[in-house]
Amino acid sequence: MTSDHLRRSRRRLTATVTDLEVEVQRAFLIGVLTPDRTTVDAERGLDELALLTATSGSDPIDEEIVRRREIDPATFIGSGKAKELASLTTALDIDVVVFDNELTPAQQRNLQKIFQCDVVDREAVILDIFAQHATSKVGSLQVELAMHHYNLPRLRGKGQALSQQGFGVLARGPGETKLETDRRRILERMSRIERDLKAAAKHRATQRKSRKRQSIPQVAIVGYTNAGKSTLLNALTDADVLVKDQLFATLDPTVRRLALPDNRIALLADTVGFVRQLPHHLVEAFQSTLAEVTEADLLLHVVDATDPDPAGQMNAVRQVLSEIHAIHIPEVVAFNKVDLVDDPVRERIRNLYPDASLISAASGIGLGDLLGVIADHLERQTVSLTIGVPYERGDIVAAAHRLGQVLAEKHDDDGTILEVRVPLQAAPRFAEFSL
Repeated sequence: MTSDHLRRSRRRLTATVTDLEVEVQRAFLIGVLTPDRTTVDAERGLDELALLTATSGSDPIDEEIVRRREIDPATFIGSGKAKELASLTTALDIDVVVFDNELTPAQQRNLQKIFQCDVVDREAVILDIFAQHATSKVGSLQVELAMHHYNLPRLRGKGQALSQQGFGVLARGPGETKLETDRRRILERMSRIERDLKAAAKHRATQRKSRKRQSIPQVAIVGYTNAGKSTLLNALTDADVLVKDQLFATLDPTVRRLALPDNRIALLADTVGFVRQLPHHLVEAFQSTLAEVTEADLLLHVVDATDPDPAGQMNAVRQVLSEIHAIHIPEVVAFNKVDLVDDPVRERIRNLYPDASLISAASGIGLGDLLGVIADHLERQTVSLTIGVPYERGDIVAAAHRLGQVLAEKHDDDGTILEVRVPLQAAPRFAEFSL
């Protein structure tokens, strides 16, 4: 049942420090269909797992959906089914079996004994991708911390399951420790990383406070991984953020100035993309990065119009937003890549999401309208004021021009009278001059 869409290049440069060309691991994918999950959900889960596995550098060779009324606590899919699939993976010369579900350490060990090869779950694959794509010091530390959280309960001496090279996250990553490293040293390393991340979070918080003091509205781009967030940031702000057609290409936050149609300025932030079942350890580790989202005045939710399940994408994003306590922030939805879909799909999107913008960040379609929508939403978060400013307080007049929109300006014997619209958070600065 090998599918053509699962086939990938058989060779690549490894992400290890050796940078030697090696044979890519052949992967067999397993999804589990339980009574609380539909067949469509299981199939889409495996499709995404295939993309994740390929992004991590392995070659998805074949896949199987296993039906279970309940999960087996020892082997997840039952020992009989595991032995049946083990015969198939042996015949296919499989190097690693990848489950679309989270495995307990005991289940993973038991399955490795049956399959006689590496067995990993979806979380390990995602961690491996993050390990390869983390470039900044903070990003590397965040990924390493998540990796330690994942590996710690799986440390059981120096047996075969942990001494072999292993798949992806079990074998490589920024600042990685060897699997034989004892629990005490790992815990000490985690403590050091947490201290470093707290210091980095404090620095980023200081930067955000500085931006807040200027009362410039902040817009955060959120969305499913590979929805085109970085391309959109580049298109709207002339930024030079890395753009690749792959999952989780961008991990570190980028903030750029955004010129709005009403001549106001906003700050636009791009950060890490989300995915279904994003590992909780990653969400915890990336708290300082995701703070760019939690501190935003408006979320720009980018959805891939070419995805067959856009609602699933949006739900996955909103689930993470709920986890980081950002679900209450006002949201603008933009369906990207509409130039790649036909008219019936665009019409369906318009009917299902009448308030959403239809755009193409790559070709520029709809970007002007999107900027107008963003400006309208931010304007709702402003207040109109009439203030009288003495001539000796030119700094207040300058602040009104810088932070808000001056609707009218006139002068009398006592000073300058201004009618302005300013962000709600900036209003207290002008309170003593209110007329």
